[in-house]
Amino acid sequence: MKDMRHDLRECTLCADRFARTATAHYPNPVVWFAPGARLLIASQAPGLKVHEANTPFWDASGKRLRHWLGLDEAQFYDRSKVAIVPMAFCFPGYDAKGSDLPPPPVCAKTWRAAALGMLPDLRLTVLIGGHAMKYHLPGFTTVTAAVAGWRDHQNGVYALPHPSWRNTGWLKKNPWFEAEVLPRLRADVAKVMHD
Repeated sequence: MKDMRHDLRECTLCADRFARTATAHYPNPVVWFAPGARLLIASQAPGLKVHEANTPFWDASGKRLRHWLGLDEAQFYDRSKVAIVPMAFCFPGYDAKGSDLPPPPVCAKTWRAAALGMLPDLRLTVLIGGHAMKYHLPGFTTVTAAVAGWRDHQNGVYALPHPSWRNTGWLKKNPWFEAEVLPRLRADVAKVMHD
């Protein structure tokens, strides 16, 4: 499979779209994957802090996600083992009310198959948020149903709510997530990272 990462880093497909957002920013694809990775983090899109730092999950959401996975910073950012492939590689921007815009579908249509094609050694996939779940889970209905159905997914696939502080209420309403899902997820992550 051709290494398309250089072309992806240079992508400006959404330049006009991003220029029209409240943030009026320029594309900055955050590319964080390499052949040989075993764990796929299939997320939604970078936020503003990630856009500025050029490092995925370089924010409070990333700290919570690393806790959920049982990984420290060095392990999480080891591209030889962990691939972070979002549904859109650039920060989509904010709307006029300051809310996150969704990942532009053109990004996944253009880049996703080629990016995943570079990762033949994946053994565990962690889907984060509804956009990633819709793409990867046949019959997706809701985030809660997808997370709760962890035993029913294809072997090696977990669905997680977004680790944003905005989902703290969801976590309180669904204590089974931390009690049942996270221990199993951490065990599977540890196995994949150390085998």
